[in-house]
Amino acid sequence: MAALRVGVLTSSDTRAAGDAEDTSGKALIELAEARGWEVVAYHLLPDDAGRIAGALIQMADEDACDVVFTTGGTGIGPRDVLPETTLGVCDREVPGIGQVIRGESLAITDRAMLSRGTAGQRGRTLIINLPGSEKAVRESFGFVAGVLEHAAEMMAGGGHG
Repeated sequence: MAALRVGVLTSSDTRAAGDAEDTSGKALIELAEARGWEVVAYHLLPDDAGRIAGALIQMADEDACDVVFTTGGTGIGPRDVLPETTLGVCDREVPGIGQVIRGESLAITDRAMLSRGTAGQRGRTLIINLPGSEKAVRESFGFVAGVLEHAAEMMAGGGHG
């Protein structure tokens, strides 16, 4: 299989305003490229469901990403909208990914139980919500990266044998 085409979206009011650096999004780009995957899209947006939905749709439908990683917006704060927005643009949920990330993260911090991150499929694109901190992004990426090439193959109609 060819290298995965990856998109990265950071949802953060403070980072989008330039008040803080997007270390989480940059970490995702670095991690994907280290696996030989091609990062074809990157968006840094405020916690705005409409703008996030538009970017997710663009990365899936126009940029033809195999996988889109989001970071931020998965907690229980009033502006955390990533899980709902993700599911709103997806054809179906892939709940095991969020379950694994939360389960593995609970061994590191009890705050993991406050994450609402999920994953879903839009056509041939898998959208995966990751937490907002760089440390949590690096850990979470490690929990799921090993299955993503197989997932892309399955979404394209293969990999079932």
